[in-house]
Amino acid sequence: MTYQVGYFIGSLSSASINRTLSKALIRLAPEDLSFTEIPIGNLPLYSPDYDSAYPPEATALKEAIAGSDAVLFVTPEYNRSIPGALKNAIDWASRPWGKNSFHHIPAAVIGASPGLIGTAVGQQSLRAVLGFCNARQMTSPEAYIQFKPDLYGADGEVFDEATAAFLSAFMAEFRDHVARVLTVLPRPA
Repeated sequence: MTYQVGYFIGSLSSASINRTLSKALIRLAPEDLSFTEIPIGNLPLYSPDYDSAYPPEATALKEAIAGSDAVLFVTPEYNRSIPGALKNAIDWASRPWGKNSFHHIPAAVIGASPGLIGTAVGQQSLRAVLGFCNARQMTSPEAYIQFKPDLYGADGEVFDEATAAFLSAFMAEFRDHVARVLTVLPRPA
């Protein structure tokens, strides 16, 4: 069986180091994971005023999540929290009330930053939001990546063996987490 993973890049930057990290994760992932990026950059700001008539961008977001067996968040930390664009996407996906796209979905969080603590505080903020959304989060291993540009190629190649081994192990654990969650809580057809 192949699991469909929708992934979010928390940064809108064209030079996002988290986009580079996502390429490495996909390259190192088990073969039974298939990945599709879920774009967030074109969403208007969420307002409950839209709950009765979602705009096409928000409908596409919810459809992309519905078509995924699991979600992976690859995100920077902005001001000790999550980027506004990512929070906006989560708000769209979790509404209207009673139609939360993240309910029971297997999820994992990882992120990179140039700083020594990676994205530790931002990830904790994201985990709190996903907890409220009832996503089934992988809690271990945690992965706070200090990004060093000379370790990654543009196509996702990882030049450092220890880093590649850690990221491979993270993705293997994510695959196992997805399988465990879906055994107990299958996604609706």
